[in-house]
Amino acid sequence: MKGWDLKRIDELGKIVTGKTPSCDYPDEFGSEYPFITPSDIPNTQKQISVERFLSEKGMESHKSIRLPPKTTCVVCIGATIGKVCTTKVQSFSNQQINSIITNEKNDPDFVYYLATTLKDALVSFAGGAATPIVNKSVFSSIKVLAPAKKHQRKIAAILSAYDDLIKINNLRIAILEKMAEELYREWFVRLRFPGHDNVKIVKGVPEGWEVKQITQIYRTSSGSTPSREKSEYYGGNIPWVKTGELKKTFLIKTEEQITENALENSSAKIFPKHTIILAMYCAMGELSILSLDAATNQACCAFLPKYDYLSYPFSYHLIRNVRQSLINLSFGAAQQNLSQEIIKKFKILVPQKELIQKFSEVVLPVFKTIENFYTQNDRLKIFRDRLLSRLMSGKIDVENMDIQFPASMQEELVHA
Repeated sequence: MKGWDLKRIDELGKIVTGKTPSCDYPDEFGSEYPFITPSDIPNTQKQISVERFLSEKGMESHKSIRLPPKTTCVVCIGATIGKVCTTKVQSFSNQQINSIITNEKNDPDFVYYLATTLKDALVSFAGGAATPIVNKSVFSSIKVLAPAKKHQRKIAAILSAYDDLIKINNLRIAILEKMAEELYREWFVRLRFPGHDNVKIVKGVPEGWEVKQITQIYRTSSGSTPSREKSEYYGGNIPWVKTGELKKTFLIKTEEQITENALENSSAKIFPKHTIILAMYCAMGELSILSLDAATNQACCAFLPKYDYLSYPFSYHLIRNVRQSLINLSFGAAQQNLSQEIIKKFKILVPQKELIQKFSEVVLPVFKTIENFYTQNDRLKIFRDRLLSRLMSGKIDVENMDIQFPASMQEELVHA
């Protein structure tokens, strides 16, 4: 491609392989510096949240491998090979991640987007080992095509505009989800619901409320995993949910689809849109609302209301509020998994029908807005990825484009 040069990855910047602090020095972990592991990195998110942090002592002990802001981190081992994120603040990573600290000749945002296209190359370099791995030396030597920095910045600006919109939507989602959660807790946990001053409390329970087993108000069900040995069971048009996908309030789409043939020859069944799905093991306790009709695997429990007034926003918060208690019950059992038997027998406090309906009237529009934002984000990711492949292949020439840089890149322009 004209104006694009073939470069080794280590020509884009310094390559750093992370390291996990020794368990002999537990005080190296703390709360100051993000410590990135592959499990922290989603498939399509530029900046991430982490579960663990290093302390000041940990930072000093590992300062030779610290990662400044805008470092691109690439998972180079195992099943999640090829996942990518970028650092927002000074961070560290474990040894499963090779990172690129971009040099002055290249743009860090461009390097991030370029790295998101490397998965196939990484898999091929990792070979056929049981645990695929791309070490620092091999990672550094992988060759990529890159244009001049001024063109890199234009490409990054186009793609960053999409990610900035996604980030804004995520902030809106977080605010709306918090609002709905707080209202549920105010009414049904703290018992400060409308008119509570005029309701008698009998043995700690508002008059008219009842303690019921889940099976009295919900029908529960689970799915199945069609035989992986039958290729004709996969690649159809029926969305199929795995527990690892139950990470957000709404599940917009599934990673895999099954066929009608699979549905007919397994215990899988289709659950309707807005069914609440709970992970019974693996990602035990994770919870999502279906945004589409979908089948699930056997590790998912579906909650199907027996009464129309049990809206999906109320049902979601009801199950979410008791999931830790359900998990605690499972750990007390011989097999530390949730089961439908445990779930069905679990007792919950059920408010009066009229109060549930009043809550649903308030929260349903909020949940519809949240779902719309999730849907918008999914579409933005699709459009961004389509542009990504065309921009990174040079099919879209940015040389003569007048690009407006998004907010996330404005500060860099001031210092450029």
